[in-house]
Order: sequence, then C-alpha cells, then structure tokens
Amino acid sequence: MVPPPSSGSETAAPLPTLSGAIARVRAMLADKSDSRLAQLMAGKVFLVRVANALLMLLSQVLLARWMGTHEFGIFIYVWTWVLMIGALSDMGLSSAAKRFIPEYTEYKAFDKLRGFISGSCWLSFAIATAIAAIGALGVWLLGPWLDHYLIIPLYLACVMIPVYGLVQVASGIAAAYDWPGLAFWPFYIIRTSLVIVLMGIAWLIGLPTDAHTALYISIISIYGITIGQLVVLNRRLKTKVAPGPKQYEVKIWLGTALPIFVVEGFYLLLTYVDILALQHFGTPDDVATYYAGARLLSIVAFVYFAISGAVTHRFTEYHVTGDKERLASFFAETIRWTFWPSLAMCVGILVFGKPLLYLFGREYEAAYPVMFILAVGLLARAAVGPAERLLSMLGERKPCALIYAAAFIVNLALCIVLIPRFGIEGAGASTSAALIFESIMLFIVARRRLGLHVLMWGGKRA
Repeated sequence: MVPPPSSGSETAAPLPTLSGAIARVRAMLADKSDSRLAQLMAGKVFLVRVANALLMLLSQVLLARWMGTHEFGIFIYVWTWVLMIGALSDMGLSSAAKRFIPEYTEYKAFDKLRGFISGSCWLSFAIATAIAAIGALGVWLLGPWLDHYLIIPLYLACVMIPVYGLVQVASGIAAAYDWPGLAFWPFYIIRTSLVIVLMGIAWLIGLPTDAHTALYISIISIYGITIGQLVVLNRRLKTKVAPGPKQYEVKIWLGTALPIFVVEGFYLLLTYVDILALQHFGTPDDVATYYAGARLLSIVAFVYFAISGAVTHRFTEYHVTGDKERLASFFAETIRWTFWPSLAMCVGILVFGKPLLYLFGREYEAAYPVMFILAVGLLARAAVGPAERLLSMLGERKPCALIYAAAFIVNLALCIVLIPRFGIEGAGASTSAALIFESIMLFIVARRRLGLHVLMWGGKRA
C-alpha cells in the first residue's frame, strides 16, 4: 500500500531546523565578543594540552619500557625538580605579563610596554641563571647525603633552568597577545616530540637508555625550542608594537610579580610534593608507578590550565575598566567551562584506566586506585574555576599565597603521615585532601574579599 502524501507542514518541518542550525553556526563564527574569543583561545590551549598529554603519554610509555622502572623513576624524580624550579625561575614575570601588557596597552603607555617585553626576558634569564648556580652549589654541598645515582642527573637538571625562565616569559607574552599556538606549542608539543624522536634514535642505535641519556636529550630539546620560539615571537611583536623608546619599571614589575611568584611557588610545591615525598619515603619504582597513574589523570587538569591561561588577562581588562558586572558574569562562565569538561574527562579516563596503565607495563596496574583518589581533588579544584588567577589579578595575592601555603603544609604533613603507611595511595590521598582544602579556602576568600561566588553551583549565571 502506498502511504498517503505528507502534508506541506510535515515536509517543511526539517527545513527550519536545518536552517536554524546553520544560522546558529554562522552566528557563533561571527561572534567576536570577549566571551567567544576567550572560549576560542581556551579551546586552542586545551587542544594543545590534550595533544601534549597524548604525546607525554606516548613518551612516558616508551621511556618506561626502554628504561625500566628504576631508571624511569630517577628521570621522573629529577624532571619533577626541573618542572617545579623551572616554572618558578622567572619569579612570576610570565604571569605578570598578563597583567602589564593589557594594562600598558589600555593606557597607551607604549614606552613601558616595549620596556616590559624586552626587559622581562633578560631579567628572567638572569634570575634563572642565578637560581641554577645556587642549585648546582646545593647539589655539590649535599652530595655526601644524596643517593649516588641522583648526583649527575641533578647537575643536568640545573643546566636546563636558565633557559626555562625564558620559556616561561615568552609563553606569558604570547598568551597576553592571544597567541596560544606560539605560547604553548614549542614547549608542550614540539619539545616533547623531539624528545621521543631522539630517545628512539638512541634506543635504535644501542646507546644506554638511562636517566642520563634522557636528560641530555631534554637539554638539547629545550634549548633548541626556546631559541626558535623567541625568534618567532620577536617577528610577531613587530606587527603589534612599533619601535621606539623603552621605559623599564623593574621595581614595579617585581613588586607585582613577586606576590604572584609566592602564590605560584606554593601552588607548585602543592603539585609536586607527593612525588618528591615518595622518593624520600619510597623507591624510584614507587615514583614511577605513582607517576604513571597521575600522568594519565593529569589531562583533566589541562582543562583548568587552558581556561586560566586564556582568561587571566580578561580579568585584568575588566578590573582596569571598572566593569564589575561583566567581570562577575564572565567569571561565572569560566567556572562552567572548567567544571563540566573536567567531570566528563575524569569519568572517561577512570573507565579506561586499567588498559591505559597496561601500556606502561603490568607492574603499573597498582596505580589504578590512586587515580580515583586524585580525581576527587581535581574535581574540587575544577568546581571553583580559575579562582586563584582572579584573586591574583585583582590584587588579592597575599590571601591567595596564604591559601596555597596552608594547602602545601596540609599536603606535606599528610604525606609524612600517610606515605610510610599506605605508600602511593597515601600520596594520592594527601594531594587530594590538600586540593579540597585549597578549593574551599579560595571560595571563602573570594566571597568575603570580592563579593564573588566562585563555585559551580548557586552562583551568578551569565
């Protein structure tokens, strides 16, 4: 039987839906609002960090198999020091770039802008070099008390610190100009890819695939990539900042950067104390196993870093112009951008956690319970969005620093108590508890000091 013909209204029904979808896509592409631009930048940063996570996963899997758990554990321990000290080696100037560049541009203080862009790079390199020299001296003085297999790797770590300061500041300047590719691709994508390739070549030609080789390759990679990044950055800046006189306000830069440095310092201590404590109370094998689980789950934190990296300078812009209503509305959006993707990624990673751990080797399966423990803390942080960046950019750096100092103390104290009893699960519980404490305190301070509701539920909707 031939069905009766449909009515005109039934035939036309899908067309408005299709045309409406097309119209919505066009509207999204045409939307040039700050929120849309921030979303696009955050999306680009997130994609870079996801790509980096996949590359890091690949590199860590290959390194774990090429090096064995002992050598891999040594490398991870030393590389953790590089990441922590290197990230602090610019003394907060990279984050200050997101404060000064929008501010100088808004007030058309181009002589100060040129001075900051040039001076911050040289200043960060000088500071990082001094930190590296102090670090090398510390390794020499502490040599009799260090495990012999750690001494040379720690010296090699010091070699990387000076250039790390330049990496930080160059990335901060690029992010302030909404160039996420230039800010994050060199270090997170190109450098990681280069490490994989060079380590693979070393393995193929029969060189020792130990911690020393991995660190030599890391030195070559980070120096080469940083030089390339600076060349490209200088070319792009010529289209944004006309040549002219420079005014250096070093005292003002450091006065703003140092409180940020204190905040970031305690934050990084909070982030890495679990691995450093495991090395003290456990073995390189414990470090390797724990790191495998934490590395898999770290992709969740990339949502937070992508959002915070993309929107921090917007907080400064709205604050400088006195647009409190837009600031509150915009921050409410950033919380939602942070939490829901983080929750979805947590669920996905935990579902496939065991097969992913098997990529490292059967012995890494012990890290699976730790992933659930760490997920609780990561979701607590995601629920308040980039609250510490908001506090820092709006002049509340001292309370923010106190929060991270307290969270670090909580983490360290719990590590001392829990790791000897529960091993890697104790390290995970310590970090997760500290993240929950941090999130609660950020909510309280932002509510009382700024009158803003920095929580996923119950706040202002844009």
